[in-house]
Amino acid sequence: METKDYLLGIDIGGTKCAVNYGYREGEQLFLLDKERFPTTTVAETIDAIQQSVEDMMQKHALTKKNLRAIGISCGGPLDSKKGVVMSPPNLPGWDHIPIVQLLEERFGINAGLQNDANACALAEWRYGAGRGTQNMVFMTFGTGLGAGLILNGELFTGANDNAGELGHIRLSEHGPVGYGKAGSFEGFCSGGGIAQIARSLLLERWQMGETVTWCKPEEMEQVTAQRVAEEANNGDELALEIFDISAKALGKGLSIVIDFLNPEAIVIGGIYTRCETLMRDRMLKIIGKEALPNSRKVCKVMIAELGEQIGDYAALSVASSLLDKGSSC
Repeated sequence: METKDYLLGIDIGGTKCAVNYGYREGEQLFLLDKERFPTTTVAETIDAIQQSVEDMMQKHALTKKNLRAIGISCGGPLDSKKGVVMSPPNLPGWDHIPIVQLLEERFGINAGLQNDANACALAEWRYGAGRGTQNMVFMTFGTGLGAGLILNGELFTGANDNAGELGHIRLSEHGPVGYGKAGSFEGFCSGGGIAQIARSLLLERWQMGETVTWCKPEEMEQVTAQRVAEEANNGDELALEIFDISAKALGKGLSIVIDFLNPEAIVIGGIYTRCETLMRDRMLKIIGKEALPNSRKVCKVMIAELGEQIGDYAALSVASSLLDKGSSC
């Protein structure tokens, strides 16, 4: 009979945090309980995290003896080896915060830290769509675009935790801005990027004297990727064209990833999971033209399996990975 390894996961976000309680049994990970609270000042948020961990331990009779590890998922930049959060743009004031040390000293339990893309990669690799692979890329496709890399059966973080910043790759000299760079992968393949493409094409239509039924000129700045997706799913020609541009760029970017890393699987989360039908055929067509045939034929492009719960499983997966290594991530 498999033993149960009890774990806590902490997800630190720009607007809210969560402490998750679960256990690993064999090759499965189970989420049992969760507490959410707002992200406020640095000191208040750290206090709230520690109090939530304490409450969760008391509620479920967890001690230093039966709670195996604490995993932390947070936006970068950070130093995963030292367990330090280093000024993420979505967490103002979190400058060189030794979050792992703070938790280990308070609770006496092994803790580890990974950026959110890497944590999600661990979750999808061990417990989601990437199960059984040795080389997998998990790609976020949401507010921004980034990736976590599993190479030769291990999480690859690079020299200073910057591996997987695919959003910074320039796909075109001109185009929507993402990651501070026009024509970047993130510019074409993110929520903000799709909205930028939409505004550009809307402006063209209006300058040619055409009318767009789902958006008036005074509403242009409020256009979102979600609204464009709704219209595309209703068959609107312009909305479909917007997603076609993003899908072409996605295929081009993934071809670079396939040629460079030769993965068995690319797992994509966020917007792509909800808009796969609008993008998949065009994306695969571009990959068919651009990627090396031998690398292309062994790589499957899949949607994330853990869905909206991936953030919860991500932090727990960081904790789970500590048990496999027997030391910090």
